[in-house]
Amino acid sequence: MLKKEVSGEAIAKSMFEMAKLEVPIICIVIGEGSSGGALAIGVGNKVFMLENAIYSILSPEGYSSILWKDPSRIKEAAEKMKLTAKDLYDLKVIDKIIKEPDDEDAFNKICKNLRKEIVSSISEMKEMSKDEIVEHRYQKFRNMGEFIKI
Repeated sequence: MLKKEVSGEAIAKSMFEMAKLEVPIICIVIGEGSSGGALAIGVGNKVFMLENAIYSILSPEGYSSILWKDPSRIKEAAEKMKLTAKDLYDLKVIDKIIKEPDDEDAFNKICKNLRKEIVSSISEMKEMSKDEIVEHRYQKFRNMGEFIKI
């Protein structure tokens, strides 16, 4: 128990310090971003995600085990968790979905697309002051997700 509390505190402190950095932060989810440590990815000024990647603080197996005490409900959990690139783009958690072509040159095409987005983002943010960079990151983080009043 103590180890998890220390780990959670370390993640929170890391995110707090990262949020104050006066330089642009660009985060990219390329595979499976999960666990509490994945939270820090959300602190970026820009967050990109490959279209077939997933991003969540918990695996669908863990979610279904905790919520329903039934790890076999993975598919249902994954749907509820909204962990796909499209879901997260719609929820304003990520800024851009990077297409993943299905051909023999896919890796090079993905790298080229990522490079284009990174260069474009750096060019956009280099015009910002240090305070504007921090404020941009703060506002982006504050505007993530969707809240439904019941």
